[in-house]
Amino acid sequence: MTDVTPLDQFHAAMEAAPSDDGARLRFFERLADAELFLLLEKEPEGDRIAPEVFETSDASFVLVFDTEERLSQFVGRVAPYAALSGRIIANMLAGQGIGLALNPEIAPSSMLVPAEALGWLVDTLTHAPDEMEAKVEAFTAPAGLPETLIAALDAKLATTAGLAKMAYLVGVTYESGAKSHMLGFVDAVEAAQGALAKAVNEALTFSGIEAGALDVAFFGANDVAAAQLARAGLRFDLPQPEQRQDYVPVTPGSDPDNPPILK
Repeated sequence: MTDVTPLDQFHAAMEAAPSDDGARLRFFERLADAELFLLLEKEPEGDRIAPEVFETSDASFVLVFDTEERLSQFVGRVAPYAALSGRIIANMLAGQGIGLALNPEIAPSSMLVPAEALGWLVDTLTHAPDEMEAKVEAFTAPAGLPETLIAALDAKLATTAGLAKMAYLVGVTYESGAKSHMLGFVDAVEAAQGALAKAVNEALTFSGIEAGALDVAFFGANDVAAAQLARAGLRFDLPQPEQRQDYVPVTPGSDPDNPPILK
């Protein structure tokens, strides 16, 4: 029997509360963020991959597993695969009428994710937050935010290693008199600011909070505002990447900006 994985846990929570939209959203967020092992017909050829496709009477599915051991257990032999995030696989399959067979027959999280559900997931993941400019009057301690959002932010920021040093969750009052909550990143990589804002937007969406809003801003460590954030805010330390090796092998899906191509 294989160990219970985080995806198993989120799946169990969803199954235990079928009417809980929040549990369903949290499962799909985890599915998008998880590294999945996609079974292939043959070894990749450069950036081109040919997934094994499982056909039913009315649908088609690719086979994915959340651990290498589960893939090996299912296949029972050495088999080619591509390790990709759930979001990359969903984007690759978008519009092709193909769903996901997740951990088929070998894990508590075994399920079929139909193409329609993958389409919804892609639409949700590609929704970009709005940009605006406003002058801050004051930062205050965050108040009244549900624990589900705090947990969602903590989990999402754990996937952003190396993109910023830390972030602070604060209440914010603007010069216009408007009040909101803000997640302020400190020393974020400039090229990653859009990705960080999108990650926060996903955390808000998948936490199941209706009509919620959370502003995102970026500050340097030497900015006066950074010190104000530290005094008022709830701090999240982002994981830092491991020291880079001199050589990193290039495998399909290792570069999110250059996803593999389905054959």
